[in-house]
Amino acid sequence: MIKGINRFSFILILTFLILLFSCNSKVVYTNSQTMAEETWKLMDIPTFKVPITDTLNSNNVFFTIRNGSSFPFRNIFLFVTTISPDGRKITDTLQYNLADEKGKWYGKGFGDIHELNLPYKSNVYFLLKGTYEFKIQHGMRIENLKGVYDFGLRIEKIRK
Repeated sequence: MIKGINRFSFILILTFLILLFSCNSKVVYTNSQTMAEETWKLMDIPTFKVPITDTLNSNNVFFTIRNGSSFPFRNIFLFVTTISPDGRKITDTLQYNLADEKGKWYGKGFGDIHELNLPYKSNVYFLLKGTYEFKIQHGMRIENLKGVYDFGLRIEKIRK
């Protein structure tokens, strides 16, 4: 133990630091699903169940894709279905570029792994408390999309 600090003081300081950093967190939800054999199969639909309790603050919603150099395209199409707690569904068709015209991957990474955050919706207010469900299916012209390690969802609160 640090000289001059008793156990109670140490626990009090540690608790204060944990509360301080957790209060500043913008992350509402984050999770990802790993693709078996680094292949996103058409019928493998990552599904994220997000519990929402805050209906007052706005949020940004992102997808995260981690892919390898064996990914055969420079873009990806996604079908995203969002289901609200009252059962209403909205489906969006999206396209994202993962690499430039010369094949240089966007995002960060090293070696064969490339990670890219894909903005989905900005300044979103969740109108109802409860569990929102996000289902994402790739919309490419091949059934087995090789080179995808995992796919994730991240929701961040916008600080005012």
